[in-house]
Amino acid sequence: MSRPILATVHLQALAHNLARVTDRLATDGAAARIWAVVKANAYGHGLEAAVRGFAAADGLALLDIQEAVRCRELGWRRPILLLEGFFRPADLDVLVRYGISTVVHSSAQMDMLAAHGGDAIAAHVMLNSGMHRLGFQPDEYRVAFDRARALQAAGILSEVGKMTHFARADDDLAVTRAQLACFLRVTSGLPGQVSVCNSAAVLSPGLALAVPGEDQWVRPGICLYGASPYVGRDAESLGLLPAMTLSSELISTHVLPAGEAIGYGHAFRTDHDMRVGIVACGYADGYPRHAITGTPVVVAGVQTRLVGRVSMDMLSVDLDPVPQARVGSPVVLWGEGGPSVDAVAWSSSTIANDLLAGLTHRVPRSVQPAATGIRG
Repeated sequence: MSRPILATVHLQALAHNLARVTDRLATDGAAARIWAVVKANAYGHGLEAAVRGFAAADGLALLDIQEAVRCRELGWRRPILLLEGFFRPADLDVLVRYGISTVVHSSAQMDMLAAHGGDAIAAHVMLNSGMHRLGFQPDEYRVAFDRARALQAAGILSEVGKMTHFARADDDLAVTRAQLACFLRVTSGLPGQVSVCNSAAVLSPGLALAVPGEDQWVRPGICLYGASPYVGRDAESLGLLPAMTLSSELISTHVLPAGEAIGYGHAFRTDHDMRVGIVACGYADGYPRHAITGTPVVVAGVQTRLVGRVSMDMLSVDLDPVPQARVGSPVVLWGEGGPSVDAVAWSSSTIANDLLAGLTHRVPRSVQPAATGIRG
C-alpha cells in the first residue's frame, strides 16, 4: 500500500473563487478582464487542474515559457501572459508559435525584440512604481513606451499595454494608492491595455475602479486558490473556498507519561500523561518545518494540535481531544474539513503561497470533481 498522504484539488472551488473575483469587480462597476495567475504549477495545484477550473477566465498569466506551452497543449486558446517576459532571443519564436504575450521590463528585452524578425507579439511595458523589482523607472518609462510603440509600428509588436505591480496591497492601502497615483501620472495619455491589480488589489473595494478606461486586465493569484491575500484576514470571510486539501492518516499512536519529550530537539515536553499520534506528513512533503506546537490539525473530524518539531517524513499530534483516533484515522493538515491553509501559514510565520507552491512532487494529487470544458 502506498504512503497515506494525498493532495486533493477541488475544481469547483477554483471555479467558485474565480466567480468571487468576477462578482467583486461587478460590485465595484469596474470593467476589467481577468488573467488567472497560474505560475508555479498553478500554486502547486497543477496546470491541468487550473486550465479546467479557470475555464471562465479571460486569460492565464504565469512565468515559465514551458508552462505556457503546456497550457496551449491542454487546449487553452485565450490570451497567455508571461509575467517576467522572455530571457533570450530564441524565446521569441516560441511566443510567436504559440501566441503568447509578454511583459517587457528592461532595455535588454527591447533590444532582443528590435532584432526579432518573426511575426508580431503582444506586450505590456512594466513600470516600477515602487515595488523595486522589475520595470522601467518613472523617469525612463515614456522613452521605453515610445520605443515599444515604434516596434509596434514596425510590425514586431502587435499590441502595447501598460503594467505595474503593487507591493503592499495586502496591508497598506496608502502605499498602494501612492503607487497607483505614480502609475496614472506616468502613463497619462498613453494608449493601450492596462493591468495593475493583483489578488489583494482586486478584492479591495474601489482599486480596480480607480483605473480609468475600459481596457483593463486584473491579475488575481492566491485568492483563486482559496487563500487570503491579506494579513490577518481569513479566506472564509472573503467568501473563498479551499482549492486544495492536504490529507494523511495516523500511522502510530502511543501514550507518553508526564515529563517525556517528543521528536527532534525535544521541543515539546508533556506535562501530563498524553496520547500522541504520528502522521505520515513532514517537511519533505512540503509541510512547514517551522510550524509551532499548537498549529491546528484535524484528526478523525476533531480539531487538535501539532506538538513538537516537524520531521522530514512525520509529525506528531495531540490525541487527547480525539479519544476515538486509531491507526488509520484520517488527518486533514489543511483544506476542506480541516484548518485553513492560512491558519497553518500563520502558525508557521509564512504565507499560504509558500505552503501551496511548496508542496513537493512526492505528494500524489487527485483532482475532484470534473469541471466544465475550456472556453475557446
